[in-house]
Amino acid sequence: MSQTIRRKPKSARKVAARQGTKAKVRKAKATTGSTLDAAMSWLPFTEEQLHKIFLIAILGGAVGLAAVVANAAGVPMLAADQFAHVSANAGFEVKRVEVRGVKHLNELKVYEKALAERNRAMTEVDLDALRGELLGLSWVKDARVSRQLPDTLVIDIVEREAHAVLRKDDQYVLIDETGHELEQVSRKDTGGKLIVSGPGAGEQVTELAKLLEAAPALQPGVQEAEWIGNRRWNLTFRTGQVLALPEGDKEAAGALVTFARLDGTNRLLGGKVMAFDMRAPDRIYMRVPDGEGQQIAASAGAVPHTGDQATGAVPPSAQSSPKTEIPAVAEEQ
Repeated sequence: MSQTIRRKPKSARKVAARQGTKAKVRKAKATTGSTLDAAMSWLPFTEEQLHKIFLIAILGGAVGLAAVVANAAGVPMLAADQFAHVSANAGFEVKRVEVRGVKHLNELKVYEKALAERNRAMTEVDLDALRGELLGLSWVKDARVSRQLPDTLVIDIVEREAHAVLRKDDQYVLIDETGHELEQVSRKDTGGKLIVSGPGAGEQVTELAKLLEAAPALQPGVQEAEWIGNRRWNLTFRTGQVLALPEGDKEAAGALVTFARLDGTNRLLGGKVMAFDMRAPDRIYMRVPDGEGQQIAASAGAVPHTGDQATGAVPPSAQSSPKTEIPAVAEEQ
């Protein structure tokens, strides 16, 4: 026996409320859609292109995350090690070292640096690091390291040139044109090179070279140069005679040129005068061995003569040694 259940019809109030809610939803969707459409219209690409951009961004992020995870797990390092192992097994490992361009440098020092790479896979050799170690050697001005497959490291060396000798107390050290120290030598192995001395003389070698270029006729005859008081030079010629130059690059060059001119007309070098003092701007003071106690000052344009040799005297206080600084007469009187 069936039974029919009748439900009460919805009240008018509920029906009106539901219809009002639907109207609000439709209005909101219309408003939101129009806003998004307006925003999309300002973009330089379509909605389909925007979806592709989002997709690419998501995929890129996933790849980046995978790379970070792989790196943290040491996968690239393992791959590099495996590649090096395969290369070594194939014969691509360091077995020979070839050194070129060495004349004065002890080659053993180069091989000591390079042989640390021996039996290492060629791909594992850090060429820049090895070059940096070679540049630390005293004679090396520049170096180039390259791989010559399958098993050879080639090292090309550019050496520094020995320019002068720096005297430190009783030691002699070869230096280049910048004052860079190369190696210690004995006095007999200086090879006739210019000897410089005095505190800070090594740093002044470049300026000294410029000074001597002012009088090229005198340059071959200069045997030693002493840097005095970190301000000026005393030059000792191969004749044993000493020339005291004034302070200042311009003043010293001018005095040296004047001395060269006087030497050309009066044969100063090789004469009786043992020391010349040109620190006074318009005077040259001279000392002769048998003229002790005698002081003669001559004009820079004319030198007094006794017979055929230029003679004169500088202050007696300078007669102890030709390598010591000669005090100016003007400063003592």
